[in-house]
Amino acid sequence: MAHSRTARKRIRQTAKRTELNKSRISRIRTFVRKLDDALARGDAPAATAAFAAAAPELQRGVTKGVLHRNTVARKISRLSQRVRLLATSQPG
Repeated sequence: MAHSRTARKRIRQTAKRTELNKSRISRIRTFVRKLDDALARGDAPAATAAFAAAAPELQRGVTKGVLHRNTVARKISRLSQRVRLLATSQPG
């Protein structure tokens, strides 16, 4: 157990920050999961809309410091490629 006041405060701050970061990551995963579901169904309009919602959430994860920028760039690139392939393979 921490003995100094600053160490106890640091423990409280870390707990709060960890909880907030977990909720941010969970929110990002939810948006990406919705996109994956739309891609699995083969629903191009839904996938396009889900990608438009997921990409800013991923970028927000970078600005908040919970995800690395190169990781997000890679994920957005791969997801956009899958959405683009689905949209071009749809008739009409």
